[in-house]
Amino acid sequence: MHPDKITDNVYRVAAKIGTRDLFEGIWPIPNGVMLNSYIIKGEKKNVLIDLVKDWDGAETAIEDELKELDLEIKDIDIIVINHMEPDHTGSLNTFKDKNPNIEFVCSAKAKPLIEAFYDVHDKITVVKDGDTIDLGGKTLEFYMTPNIHWPETMMTYLVEDGILFSCDAFGAFGRYDSAFDDQLSEAESKMLDTELERYYANIVSSFSTFTLRGIEKVTHLPIKFVCPSHGIMWREDPCKVINWYKKLATYMNGPQEKEITIVWSSMYGNTQAILDSFIKGVESEGVKLHVMQVPQTHESFVLEKVWRSAGIIVGMPTYEYKMFPPMFTVLDQLERSHVNKRKIARFGSYGWSGGANKQFMPFVESMKMDFMGEVEYQGAPSQEDKDKAFALAVEMAKAIKEA
Repeated sequence: MHPDKITDNVYRVAAKIGTRDLFEGIWPIPNGVMLNSYIIKGEKKNVLIDLVKDWDGAETAIEDELKELDLEIKDIDIIVINHMEPDHTGSLNTFKDKNPNIEFVCSAKAKPLIEAFYDVHDKITVVKDGDTIDLGGKTLEFYMTPNIHWPETMMTYLVEDGILFSCDAFGAFGRYDSAFDDQLSEAESKMLDTELERYYANIVSSFSTFTLRGIEKVTHLPIKFVCPSHGIMWREDPCKVINWYKKLATYMNGPQEKEITIVWSSMYGNTQAILDSFIKGVESEGVKLHVMQVPQTHESFVLEKVWRSAGIIVGMPTYEYKMFPPMFTVLDQLERSHVNKRKIARFGSYGWSGGANKQFMPFVESMKMDFMGEVEYQGAPSQEDKDKAFALAVEMAKAIKEA
């Protein structure tokens, strides 16, 4: 890659990460991910905003792009740490070793993390809301945005250029040849539609209340560019991604989209045997439907669709008196992500004994779901069971349409 010019003396230096690893050790990245850092050349000081970790050659990529800007690590005066997660700080000691005079700027809660993660104890400047740093012709202004998505996170605003460096906020999965929103190809735009929402659901969703607070804190600023640490940069319509995140944040407690996601699993086909009745019931009311099988589908993708859906239908068999283990994992993830206040129903088969509902209902109660009913049966479903499933799906679909 080459540096991407944002405005005069402001550039993105980035690395494209491949598909081999899991993001955060959990989330698949079939389209890869971007690691974005930003360089500001001031008249008095040069600043790098956010770092990368040594992942798929990212450290080398950043250093090579700095060289294209006639800069080396020794020429960087300040590194702004918006967020301490290692994908944004992993190369901290590399920079420190090559430039012992480098200064780190961070929030008060980030300072002890720098010390704990990297054993760095000096040349750390703590900033708070509204503090500024004069770089010579360029002014940095700082805004604390805790829990998007760690407690120490902040955003950095470049006053003269109207650039918001937002770190994980307003980010997305995916690798993009285009740097800006107004350069996206049709294929990239289509990928962004899903990869931004999956990123939000996977990484940010459980912090939606704090996301709304953070957005409120910075939206008074005259923002001309939004520059996150993952994904593309926004210049044609920077408000689009801000409003997009705001809408995604409201899905936590509603309203959500008038859609239903069926998440199902089956051992020997008896639970699957009633699936078509639920599908036909939802489709008969013209409600948009997502159907996802687990464990064949990773919970990352399930969470993306469930996060936006007002209705969830969960299908799984009883397994040794309890829930089918892969579905327990999915529901645990939904609970952790605060997938609250949806309509929900359940179906499933059992052999010698039921019991799945005993584990299922605590999830329903914890997430404040509106439980609309269940279709549970021993062995294979009867026609009566299938009719009941169709009617339950219709009832949910109608309730969602009329909400």
